[in-house]
Amino acid sequence: MLLAAVDLGSNSFRLEIGRAQDADRGAHIERVGYWKETVRLAAGLDEHGRLSKRAIESACETLARMNERLRGVPSEHVRAVGTQALRSALNVDEFLLEAQHALGHPIEVIAGREEARLVFEGCMHTLPPSPARRLVVDIGGGSTELIVGEGFTAQRAESFKVGCVTTSLRFFRDGVIDRTRFKRAQVAVSAEIEEAVEQFSRAHWAEAYGSSGTVDAISSILRAEGWTDGTITAEGLLRLKQAVIAAGEVRRLRFAGLKPDRQEVLAGGAAVLCAVFDTLGLTEMRPARGALRVGVLYDLLGRRESRDIRDATVERLQGRFGVDIAVVVGGGNFWRGLKGVGRGMDQAQADYMGMIATVMNALAMQDALERIGQSTRVMSAVEMPKVAEPYIRRRAERHLEKGRVVILAGGTGNPFFTTDTAAALRAAELEAQAILKGTHSGVDGVYTADPKIDRAATRYERISHMEVITQGLKVMDATAIT
Repeated sequence: MLLAAVDLGSNSFRLEIGRAQDADRGAHIERVGYWKETVRLAAGLDEHGRLSKRAIESACETLARMNERLRGVPSEHVRAVGTQALRSALNVDEFLLEAQHALGHPIEVIAGREEARLVFEGCMHTLPPSPARRLVVDIGGGSTELIVGEGFTAQRAESFKVGCVTTSLRFFRDGVIDRTRFKRAQVAVSAEIEEAVEQFSRAHWAEAYGSSGTVDAISSILRAEGWTDGTITAEGLLRLKQAVIAAGEVRRLRFAGLKPDRQEVLAGGAAVLCAVFDTLGLTEMRPARGALRVGVLYDLLGRRESRDIRDATVERLQGRFGVDIAVVVGGGNFWRGLKGVGRGMDQAQADYMGMIATVMNALAMQDALERIGQSTRVMSAVEMPKVAEPYIRRRAERHLEKGRVVILAGGTGNPFFTTDTAAALRAAELEAQAILKGTHSGVDGVYTADPKIDRAATRYERISHMEVITQGLKVMDATAIT
């Protein structure tokens, strides 16, 4: 069975065709063909975040050539994925319209965490089996992924918006390289990934690997120059850094083992890798083959065998469709403020007890989600720094961008307001497109009356907020509805 993966990277487009051997078990995919073209898609983004017409045309020309290579591969056996440049392009729909026509196949723009998962799977299929927990660092043109996992399963994964192309354009656009610029580039990357130190520190893995073009290029240079055997060491990387700075200009970068198409982005890629080494405290890293495109092939093989969809977890759905999820939790199973008021308690005191109850539920939900591999953050409007981050809107947005499920506790942080109101408020702040409300009673929608009590109650297919208010339906409290 032939399978094909098309990787629309921010720097290069790659096509790999493989033949599944022993497909009943999905044991191995043997490479049949591999093609790569340097496109520099990320460099085609203008100051407004839109891909230029020339960038789109150039990309489509490459995809049309890949279309020729894909003849003979059934369309259902082809998967094409786009990464950071397309995630950030404001006119991505315009691009996809032309690009899909040129390629002859649908193109899926995948979320950063989904990209990281596929990278890890691809690397693990090309490395010798090991029971050790492994770190994989994938430096692409527009993003860098950090993944820790065991076997073929990524347990922790993050994607950061720094890559060899974007860093090169930001700090070395005019072709000049000096110590100050390189330091600024390295510091900027370190600032981006510093929040990952705790998750990806040496305590969480035993072996470190790197993938994609930047790591391959630097590994090749170190080997060809005789500085290492191809292993990227801290000493070898420092030596390369000093040589890059000494060159003074991008056009003067001349190293044994350096391919011409990597010259323009070597300085940016080296700055990213130096930042990763310094920030995570790495001493050495070995190159891994495969990366995203091989991960796509094995994922596609699993899809053809009807495994991945049936076994999909919340993390897979979130990653695949790019859905950001924030959960506002209540605490009624522990305490209800109205019950305390009914017993003569001060309402503010009773409401604060209810807010604390929501934090208990948030911690329980965090534990349940992280046990299935979903990264989370608990944020509370009532400050409890030992167990939860304080709720700050922009920080919450940052967590969502990283693919984390944000669990919001502590209500609004003020008494006299319900969890429903907190959910509506947070949804407005975070610009949510939908609020889904789950109830303990298991009711599956909005009814004319409580269907648990009134068997004649009928469910609305559509209803406006004004109809909810005028008909006195007890869906959410009036403040939340309005």
